[in-house]
Amino acid sequence: MKLILTHEVNGLGAPGDVVEVKNGYGRNYLLPRGFAIRWTRGGQKQIDLIQRARSARDIRTLDEAQQVAGRVNALTVRLKQRAGEGGRLFGSVTPADIADAVKATGGPELDKRRIEIKNPIKAVGSHKVQVRLHPEVSATIKLDVVGS
Repeated sequence: MKLILTHEVNGLGAPGDVVEVKNGYGRNYLLPRGFAIRWTRGGQKQIDLIQRARSARDIRTLDEAQQVAGRVNALTVRLKQRAGEGGRLFGSVTPADIADAVKATGGPELDKRRIEIKNPIKAVGSHKVQVRLHPEVSATIKLDVVGS
């Protein structure tokens, strides 16, 4: 099955890429979640639109990505969340929360879709979160979650 990706999918591609996947994966996972649309000959206009939007928000060069990574690695972000008595959070920390906290701390503006949280953050304390800035560059955010 040939699809056009509308979102970044780890191990598959970036928005605007045309990929060939197995029918079940495309039909049962990518299409229902809105990660892809079916490829058609007339879909080239959609591909151009998606790639133009992606290039506007992507970090363009490797040098720029390394500079942003240096700034992000130097940051320690403090995030206040509602927590119970045992230090357990009401809910969990989302990538959008992290991106807003980085910006409020004085760091660069990050795309929430590029923040990778391996295990859900559901407790107060220190955590490390990966950010993919460029295909070859990733940075680590030191996150201190504090109960409020």
